[in-house]
Amino acid sequence: MKLKLVIMSSCLVLLFTKGVAYGGDVINLWHNQTMPYHKTSQVKEYQEDCWQGKMCVYNVVQPTLTIYRAKGNNSGKAVIILPGGGYETLAITHEGYEVATAFAEQGITAAVLKYRLPNPKTSTNTGLTPLTDVRESIKLLGEMASQYGIIAGEIGVLGFSAGGHLATVASVRPSKNSEENPKFSVLIYGVTKFNQENKKWLEESLYYHALDPQQIAQNTLLNLVTPQTPPAFLAHAFDDDVCHYTESTLYSEALSKQGVEAELYLIAKGGHGFGLGRQLDGSDQWLDLAVNWIKRL
Repeated sequence: MKLKLVIMSSCLVLLFTKGVAYGGDVINLWHNQTMPYHKTSQVKEYQEDCWQGKMCVYNVVQPTLTIYRAKGNNSGKAVIILPGGGYETLAITHEGYEVATAFAEQGITAAVLKYRLPNPKTSTNTGLTPLTDVRESIKLLGEMASQYGIIAGEIGVLGFSAGGHLATVASVRPSKNSEENPKFSVLIYGVTKFNQENKKWLEESLYYHALDPQQIAQNTLLNLVTPQTPPAFLAHAFDDDVCHYTESTLYSEALSKQGVEAELYLIAKGGHGFGLGRQLDGSDQWLDLAVNWIKRL
């Protein structure tokens, strides 16, 4: 039994475009390549406040990777951060740039993926577009490993909410190209179950059509866990009324049954969407726990 449970009672030389986003290097994900599943449209990306004064980005059609170099004692590990937003927006600030900055300060290279949001107007295959961006981001960061002091192959994914679902998909549905697969995952109030509620959400916000039997099998993620699935760190609040905490407990149990390391942090209060968390309810403790876990892998 490799499951560890912590319960709190309270609680780059490549062609690239470089810019500044909270101090990170901004790189066009597909630079001079043809974007898979891209459809020309008039859809325009925009940003606006959406979460307690935090910025979200909508209509992403040009994905980017914003990389934050590890500071101090570089662990050689890296995480690609996938903000949540229900596949309808990206909580790019409080589940992206702020988190990446915090990880970099603790010696872990962090990169925020502004992945393409599924939209029939901009994609020929909405169900695969975000996953394709995740796989490319892992490969791209791996190609720049020496530039950022990353140990080859030591790149994981960190997802919040819908981003946690995307990180889980990347973990249990591995690419045939090993360079596109994560070494580990960090899932913060993520989605892993396939029930009627989540089925409806995927049909309306990711696939834009009723799922066929093959797609249902591909999205029954708990059934896809194998001994080769990468280890995971998970954090969730018992009072999360958007993504039930069993989304995390069931996935950690599925990993443990396959002999895969899983570490789970549950708190009594924290709700959904807490990002880096709050000292008041203990939701801020997940970061230090996750950093410690990643460095021990």
